[in-house]
Amino acid sequence: MAGRQEKSYFDVLGICCPSEVPLVEKLLEPLPGVHKVTVIVPSRTVIVVHDAATISQAQIVKALNGARLEASVRAYGGGADKINKWPSPYVLLCGVLLVASLFQHFWHPLRWLALVATAAGLPPIVLRSVAAARRLTLDVNILMLIAVGGAVALKDYSEAGFIVFLFTTAEWLETRASCKATAGMSSLMSMAPQNAVLAETGQVVVAQDVKVDTVIAVKAGEVVPIDGVVVDGRSEVDEQTLTGESFLVAKQTDSQVWAGTLNIDGYISVRTTAMADNSAVAKMARLVEEAQNSRSETQRLIDTCAKYYTPAVIVMAAAVAVTPVIVRAHNLRHWFQLALVLLVSACPCAVVLSTPVATFCALLKAARTGLLIKGGDVLESLAGIKVAAFDKTGTITSGEFAVAEFRAVVERVADQQLLYWVSSVESRSSHPMAAALVDYARSNSVEPKSENVLEFQIYPGEGIYGEIDGQGVYIGNKRILSRASCETVPEVNDIKGVTVGYVACNKELVGLFGLSDVCRTGSAEAIRELRSMGIKSVMLTGDSTAAATYAQNQLGNVLAEVHSELLPVDKVRIVDELKVRDGPTLMIGDGMNDAPALARADVGVSMGVSGSAVAMETSHVTLMSNDIRRIPKAIRLARRTRRTILTNIVFSVATKLAIVGLALAGHPLVWAAVLADVGTCLLVIMYSMMLLRGGDGGRGKKCCASSHQGSHSHPEKHGGPCKSAGGCAGSSAGGHACGDEHHHSSPRAWRPPRAGQPAPPTQAWM
Repeated sequence: MAGRQEKSYFDVLGICCPSEVPLVEKLLEPLPGVHKVTVIVPSRTVIVVHDAATISQAQIVKALNGARLEASVRAYGGGADKINKWPSPYVLLCGVLLVASLFQHFWHPLRWLALVATAAGLPPIVLRSVAAARRLTLDVNILMLIAVGGAVALKDYSEAGFIVFLFTTAEWLETRASCKATAGMSSLMSMAPQNAVLAETGQVVVAQDVKVDTVIAVKAGEVVPIDGVVVDGRSEVDEQTLTGESFLVAKQTDSQVWAGTLNIDGYISVRTTAMADNSAVAKMARLVEEAQNSRSETQRLIDTCAKYYTPAVIVMAAAVAVTPVIVRAHNLRHWFQLALVLLVSACPCAVVLSTPVATFCALLKAARTGLLIKGGDVLESLAGIKVAAFDKTGTITSGEFAVAEFRAVVERVADQQLLYWVSSVESRSSHPMAAALVDYARSNSVEPKSENVLEFQIYPGEGIYGEIDGQGVYIGNKRILSRASCETVPEVNDIKGVTVGYVACNKELVGLFGLSDVCRTGSAEAIRELRSMGIKSVMLTGDSTAAATYAQNQLGNVLAEVHSELLPVDKVRIVDELKVRDGPTLMIGDGMNDAPALARADVGVSMGVSGSAVAMETSHVTLMSNDIRRIPKAIRLARRTRRTILTNIVFSVATKLAIVGLALAGHPLVWAAVLADVGTCLLVIMYSMMLLRGGDGGRGKKCCASSHQGSHSHPEKHGGPCKSAGGCAGSSAGGHACGDEHHHSSPRAWRPPRAGQPAPPTQAWM
């Protein structure tokens, strides 16, 4: 009977380049109980999915160390403390003896110390070579072993010693250089604690065993272990680990909290809303892990070339060594040395590492600043963006609404009765516009009763419907009136607010309401920055032309184009047109209403840490905060990564060409070839890791953060106060029937479902 499947992480310091990946796979895949093996070269990590009852972690480590790959199980949150501060004794002894051999000019017998130095540093290389040869795998260790053997055969012991010393030292330095990235990724993927404390009993339990709707306790100074909603207490929480913004966020009853965030100064009881494996931080870890395994087009091209490059150069080296012997040429030593130089140059490690190491560092840098980029191919596409298309509500605007006006327009329905109907039907939705109407009703002493609502339905891009007190009530934008079979659609010019909503009952318009919204802090700044980078920005919204124009005016007319009154299919069509006319296109939305357009764009960006599974799956990039000023920063990072990769490739190829050219010119220096090979690998890693440096930037002030998302068709917009600054930015996405919009609700606006009541539906609107 099969046991429980387990995913284990191993630090394998013996992996120095992609040529060793086949060795690891051949070592582990045949083992009973191993289901999947993933090797991440930049972080020297091996991920194994295995049957815990059939094969243990210790057995996997033993199999890897049988090939002298220096493997160990990665502890939770570990990875940084296992890197040796000093080279191995083999390397140190080799270096000491090699230095002593340099004094052979004073005493000739010292030259033999170079041979002893070679023998002292050779065991790790020999053992790995044997392990690779037994599995018919050609790796860099075999190439170095042949080069050392050739140098010894030519009685050039100093050169043989330098080959061994340079190769082993460079491997150690590469391990040290990649330590920082490995540690950063380890900490990123283990932000949430493994244990949780039950509020009722104080019992400490494993976080993965905690069920949904369990109340857990989080004390001051502790990290929140599981996503949930505060049911008791007040505190301030640092969400920097998730959003990249080091600002404290006030939490009180009904506020959303996220696993991996730090409770600063108060005691809170949290009702869990997800399992630990499905929390926001767990999704983030999975996305980062998947991104590491995603290869860009450039990397795939390099890997394909490397597949043929190594055998071709080895055949060439063999020909250079054998042909002079056959034709009985003079100066065979020169030809043998030239063959050894070609043989060492057959290892394409530096070129192959040029892309994945830079991509790895860029993905880690992005994740640390609240940007989840799903792989190197997305990063490569992001670097070439020419157009940025923005959703409006919840993206350019904050999506936090307040009721500016609410009135009945027929005498047979009183204002209070209408407010009761509307708030009761809206309470079935989790959209922030709905939350604003529910809060408004309660502030006017009207208590919504969602349990009295029957036949609740949502109409994408139009609105919602529900039956209450025997009346069928339609709420939404002007399009909902057609569905409600209203014969006349009045022009509304005197109602307050930016967004105008309509209420219909019995084929008659019975009420109107106006909602105000504000533009998100930093929207205009982000769009101006994109323009300075040569990227055109456009708005795609389902709202009215008047509302879209008003938002454009508040932004200072920075948008190159504004498209309004769009259905989801219209957004897809315009994205296609932008791609053909202007080039690669970026779409920014909440991932719910804009799912088709996000998927169609070259790069889709979803907003908010509280984004649904649909948002994170549909988009290519997820903003863990709602600060759209991170969009231009992401593009700058992608462009910088592209330049880094290009520099790495050019430098790696140029170095090999220089060494081969020097050899062909009559100076075949094997030690120089080794230095160029391993030294270039080291420089590629170090230069790529410069992507990790630099400030996060763009950390705007945040007045509220965690939020809940939902979707609900929302009404049209009408002229009203919209401020380009000021609105709380920390919110999440959801659409409300009046437009395209993906609205983001604030913590105080969201209401958890009552016990026994189904969760509010979330739907994809325009």
